Amino acid sequence: MPTDHDGSEYTFDNGTPDAVPQLRALESFLDPITARRLSPPVLTPGGTCWEVGAGGGSIARGMARAIGPTGRVLATDIDTVHLTAADNLDVRRHDVRTEPLPGDAFDLIHARLVLLHLPERRRVLAALAGGLAPGGWLVVEEFDCTAPLRVLTAPSDDAAKLFAAVTDAMLDVLQGNGADLAWAQDVHAELVGAGLVEVDTITHSQSWPGGSAGASLYETNSRQLEPQLLDAGLSPGQLDGFRRLLRDPAFSVMSYQFVSTRGRRPVAQPHE
Repeated sequence: MPTDHDGSEYTFDNGTPDAVPQLRALESFLDPITARRLSPPVLTPGGTCWEVGAGGGSIARGMARAIGPTGRVLATDIDTVHLTAADNLDVRRHDVRTEPLPGDAFDLIHARLVLLHLPERRRVLAALAGGLAPGGWLVVEEFDCTAPLRVLTAPSDDAAKLFAAVTDAMLDVLQGNGADLAWAQDVHAELVGAGLVEVDTITHSQSWPGGSAGASLYETNSRQLEPQLLDAGLSPGQLDGFRRLLRDPAFSVMSYQFVSTRGRRPVAQPHE
């Protein structure tokens, strides 16, 4: 999950120790949703697929299994440390912001939790749409971070306030680094504007109890962002209390709303 920072660095660094539990938590929550969105007719045997910002590679590996030996999957990221090539799975370091597309006839392009972090998101989305083969699908999935996270149960009012204070500060850091917290709400119209058809959107959220993989995502995010959170005025004690709270079974919170939008390039393009 790349995050642009000062145009060249990334807030969430795949090379840090905290990246592994972060990626695993995301996969456990999101992979079942994504798999349903990529099921036929979106993903078919023999297809040519591109996984943008492939992270830990779980979706790219699933694509490779689904398309079979006659298909091809390209998994790209700015840091490929967690990606491994296989028979029909290629891995390439690639920055979608600055480098040309690695092809222009993909049957499926999938980007999850990538574009909301990129100031160039609209230009990149248009380029991805242009990289589709006729009849090909673009699937863009993001968190909508605009609604306050709803605490369902907490051991005390102060605990609930602490959770809100730290998560608000994390979102402020992301926004300061160029993220658009409301981007998920715009994707549907952007796909329509890019000339795609059969555009549809679903949303998903669920409760995350303390100690769950979902709750651990907030903790690993806070560790990745710790220097910036301290610079923003949070104390080490607040961060420690926040992390203890996320392991407390008496605590539960709703996840961010996950928004999955997909559209298909028409088989016959105008003026072709």
